[in-house]
Amino acid sequence: MNYISTRGQVKGIPFKEAVMMGLADDGGLLLPEEIPALSEGDIAGLCMLDYPELAFQIISRFATDIPSADLKGLIDRSYASFSHPEVTPVVHQDGVYILELFHGPTLAFKDVALQFLGNLFEYLLAESGEKMNIIGATSGDTGSAAIYGVRGKQNINIFILHPHGKVSPVQELQMTTVTDPNVYNIAIRGTFDDGQQIVKEIFGDLTFKSRYALGAVNSINWARVLAQIVYYFHAYAQVKRSTGCEEVTFSVPTGNFGDIFAGYVAMRMGLPIRRLILATNENNILSRFVEHGDYTIGAVVPTLSPSMDIQLASNFERYLYYLYHGDTARVGGAMETFRKTGKLHFSADEVHHAGEDFAAFCADTDTTVATIRNFHRDTGYLLDPHTAVGVAAAKAKADSDCPAICLATAHPAKFADAVQQAIKQAPPRPKSLHGLEQRERRCEILDADTATIKAFVEKHAL
Repeated sequence: MNYISTRGQVKGIPFKEAVMMGLADDGGLLLPEEIPALSEGDIAGLCMLDYPELAFQIISRFATDIPSADLKGLIDRSYASFSHPEVTPVVHQDGVYILELFHGPTLAFKDVALQFLGNLFEYLLAESGEKMNIIGATSGDTGSAAIYGVRGKQNINIFILHPHGKVSPVQELQMTTVTDPNVYNIAIRGTFDDGQQIVKEIFGDLTFKSRYALGAVNSINWARVLAQIVYYFHAYAQVKRSTGCEEVTFSVPTGNFGDIFAGYVAMRMGLPIRRLILATNENNILSRFVEHGDYTIGAVVPTLSPSMDIQLASNFERYLYYLYHGDTARVGGAMETFRKTGKLHFSADEVHHAGEDFAAFCADTDTTVATIRNFHRDTGYLLDPHTAVGVAAAKAKADSDCPAICLATAHPAKFADAVQQAIKQAPPRPKSLHGLEQRERRCEILDADTATIKAFVEKHAL
């Protein structure tokens, strides 16, 4: 399996090179040249597998240049760190199915991909004898999951940018209390979108990227999306076993379009998904696109679901590639237009096509709080605010004759203030969060300026 860029100037590169490249050298995002198509029999067979074996069967179709035994070892090691035997279990509550993606080391769905990517990076660097300086931006959960994925690993330094004062207290502590010598936390005076733009600009400086052997952990890295495809299959298998259903709907809280894009790839592979429901908070550029064809950037609105407080959805470019039928010149032109004007225009046919792939729902703060409160009152089950956005969307948009699976993207204890506001009591803390406030911290507060961040990386790079 080889990879191409959404902008067409990078093509024919193998999986290992795609992982190490991160952002394509032409500024686009990497995609497989073709998406493997699975038959009903293939999917039935996959539904019988446990999570690590299922992950191997899915990932091996895309990572054809890694020996099978090596890949299986990487996958087994990655998911041994999860606390639940199912890795990503499904529970049935109040008419919806909750896909719990928070049983990894940092209690967030990003662990599913970043435990794998951290081990994959270490494997590839040992093979090549090279070093890597990872740089990434986070709206909260990617940062801690990436840090936990590579902390203490040989030949890797990691630099994570987060918006100062705009992530939850637990998210901030999970990052800044990791004091391994290879971990650098940077709080920027700005938004996540500022941090994401800085990272893209740094990767766009190909001389700098090469000199410091930069690697990407944001979902601009295809391996992130690839690892997330697996839990769509695993969730479908669990719900099919319990209900006998032939198809399902997924409701996905999203800001950067990476998690729901993984579901879109699963659907293109043949997984019987009736609809993907795209759930946003007030930062609703993605739901506006699906419902009205309005992809116009706005100001970031701080909400109770800060990991979704995003206006620049970097993975949207991958969907554009398919919406534009693989016309890479048009994708590149559209992204340049968006860079200059902050908006994109779509034809009626394109809006209709997007509406066939996705439904959309925007849950504001009042809806989020009410969903947490009412769901807890009715079931005793606690939702974090991001998952509550997804549950609200499922209840509004899912068909009654098709099981709705809502992605639970984080443990509620990571967003105690939102839970407290909803149910008037703090959520219980898992053992991994005990004593977090008393641990040593290390973090630099810097301006949201590309030159400033580049200078910091230069000073501390391997």
